[in-house]
Amino acid sequence: MVTRPASGPDLAPTASWLDGYAAEASRGDLFGDASRPVADVWRKVAAGLAAATDGDPSALQDATARHAADLGLAFRLTGDEDERSWPLNAMPLIVGAQEWSQVERGLIQRAELMEAIATDIYGEQKLVADGHLPAAVVAGSPFFARRMIGRTPHEGRFIHVYAADLARGPRGQWRVLQDRVRVAGGIGYALENRLAMSRAIGNLLADAHARRLSEFFSGMVEGMAAACRRENPRIALMTPGRFNQTYAEQAHLARYLGLPLVEGRDLTVLDEKLYVGTIAGPKRVDAVWRWIDTTALDPLSFDAKSQLGVPNLFGAWAGGGVEMVNWPGVEVLESAAFAAFMPRLCRTLLGEAPILPNVATWWCGQAVESSTVAARLEELALVPAFGQPVEALANRNPIAGAGLDGKSRVALIDALWRRPMDYCGQEIVHLSTTPAIIDGQIVPRPFTVRAFVARTAEGGWTVMPGGFARLSSSTALPTSLMGDGDLSADLWVVDDKPAAAHLGSRVAGEPPISRGGGILASQAADNLFWFGRYNERAEAMVRVVRAILANPADSDGNVDAEGAALPRLAALLVEGGAIEAATAKLPIAKICARALTETRLAGGVATLMRRRQQVGMALRERFARDFWRIVSRPMPSINVERPQSMLSSARWLTEHFSALAGLISENMVRSAAWRFLEIGQRLERAQAICRTARQLTKAGDVTSLGLLLDLCDSQIIYRSRYLTGPSLNPVRDLVLLDPDNPRALVFQVAQVVAHLSALPSSRDDNIPEPPLRAARALLGELQALLATDMTPERLAAMEAQLLALSDAISLRYFLQLDNEDAERRTPLL
Repeated sequence: MVTRPASGPDLAPTASWLDGYAAEASRGDLFGDASRPVADVWRKVAAGLAAATDGDPSALQDATARHAADLGLAFRLTGDEDERSWPLNAMPLIVGAQEWSQVERGLIQRAELMEAIATDIYGEQKLVADGHLPAAVVAGSPFFARRMIGRTPHEGRFIHVYAADLARGPRGQWRVLQDRVRVAGGIGYALENRLAMSRAIGNLLADAHARRLSEFFSGMVEGMAAACRRENPRIALMTPGRFNQTYAEQAHLARYLGLPLVEGRDLTVLDEKLYVGTIAGPKRVDAVWRWIDTTALDPLSFDAKSQLGVPNLFGAWAGGGVEMVNWPGVEVLESAAFAAFMPRLCRTLLGEAPILPNVATWWCGQAVESSTVAARLEELALVPAFGQPVEALANRNPIAGAGLDGKSRVALIDALWRRPMDYCGQEIVHLSTTPAIIDGQIVPRPFTVRAFVARTAEGGWTVMPGGFARLSSSTALPTSLMGDGDLSADLWVVDDKPAAAHLGSRVAGEPPISRGGGILASQAADNLFWFGRYNERAEAMVRVVRAILANPADSDGNVDAEGAALPRLAALLVEGGAIEAATAKLPIAKICARALTETRLAGGVATLMRRRQQVGMALRERFARDFWRIVSRPMPSINVERPQSMLSSARWLTEHFSALAGLISENMVRSAAWRFLEIGQRLERAQAICRTARQLTKAGDVTSLGLLLDLCDSQIIYRSRYLTGPSLNPVRDLVLLDPDNPRALVFQVAQVVAHLSALPSSRDDNIPEPPLRAARALLGELQALLATDMTPERLAAMEAQLLALSDAISLRYFLQLDNEDAERRTPLL
């Protein structure tokens, strides 16, 4: 944490980074427009930031970036395959309480308006019947869910969480750029930005009298719970999955709020009630905070191609078996076409003028409006009316008419006349600026803010005293997505006096004492199991590569020329799927290079590390930050031309696996989640021991037996017991049958038995379930055997038993996967 010198209750308004700040006055500036008391807070905060880093803005930015990375903050741009580091700017946006109070009132009014419109659209539909709203604005939207007509929430509340993208104009006026009622994207990032800033700047937030965010989240969860009409309801956050652009945000949000993070395939509907599949059987879900479209929620009722939803979920929410946040179908309100009618609808439904006006919008589905837009194209921006790609607006982003060349202008006008209802013209918004740290300098950047409103338990609204601020990298038209070069920032709403101390937990009142890891969904258990397997499998391959490279023989020679041991090590790589059979006849350096860098074969180290990362993405809410930081580290660069460099990389990887093992051993709560990760590792290690012992005990030569001891980390204990060199049966006994050796085969199986015994049973008669019976049978067999019995044939049979045990565990505890996933996860022989 970056710390600052101790001070009194307020920061001294000494030399500040803002003393030389020069904003463009013509565009307006959040600091330049601030009232004197708020401007003083800006200066005090800037002075405090400067004091904390000896006046170096770059040092503060670096510290903030580190804390954001420690929290696991990441995101994807459209088209990105890999996540990017979260671009959090260290300079907050500061808004005074008086200015924010106007924004709060406007947001609550806007949320009430959204609720009233949704109630009418899916109820009486008087707005269309009375001519206040064209039918095409509703029916023309791809998000209008006809099946939801007449299906109203039992509590009568369509919207629980509402968000609005806000722009502050050059004269300080706030306006709504876009309404968001489907997914409150950015709400998790607003929280994480605050957590990262709190770590980076110590007590500066409290000294500035910035309002806390915790009470907003408490009120939001209480509001969701109150709608369930059950004591201690289970609320789940439903995610599209780990490949979604904002999955990292969803995972952090679920962890902070204590909500199970589930995908559609985790859920099932029974008797019009929703259940999540867990290792202890199905558990009731009372409410779903959905982060997917209505059309994807139920493939039987909406889009049959959807693989994200739950069959028969429609019947569950329509029958009152589960509460939906927000109610399906409300995303119809997000279209730009609706924005054209919001001022009129506000007066019609609420009898008030909008406190927060939206950007002036003309829907081209009306003759006068389309002519107006065509005539004023130089002054306006064109956007898709219903949020979908249309001709000449394929990327859905607004296009400024003044920026079009002649050919593009003609094409756009022609497209508009062909299907005018697909387009809206909007006033071009000139954004206020705010101070930001860019390349070590304090410079103005244009910004937008996504603000959030949520239902309380009493049915009212609470507004987050802050929000998700996006600093644009250019003066281009504002969009809703983070662009390349854009930054995020924390928004502080500051009071004249410090707020009362908030001593409660995130959820009001002290929660009841609870132990354990909560429910463990079957899919999460599956992912933990395979995380452990991929991790252990990669370590086994790295150990073999290290053994080959550490051999004192000339590493540029061929395997066939190195005696009996090295060909068997190469055979282990072939059998483990790290290299092809033909590769095993190449020079040793090439064999090891292929094994470490292979991405086509299932057992290549690079492949396994990537798969472990992919599975881990779905578990990030369960992993400690230190653990996830290690998992996220990229593989070291592999210099395939230098065996000694590859050996160093193999040793680095070995230390990497050891660090993870230490965190698993010392930091993970002994819950069912930990047990499934352990079961995966133990099964994989047991198979690797069988495979390695089978290859290296065939000839019984001293070199091969010594390598077996090395690969099983048993060299030291062997030397302490036996004064002679490695002998066949003593080595077999130590690495296969010694129950006190943590690297022995029997120890792995005993651990699997212990973990399976501790898992909840689905039987009422206390008879052991099939996986536990199979594991106990294998353990009993091993305990009855002698070293002389452990022939290669016996080891091969035990490998087959271990594979069968893995299948039995999958059938009992995990979801049955489709063919593609099943093939991806097939254990290697």
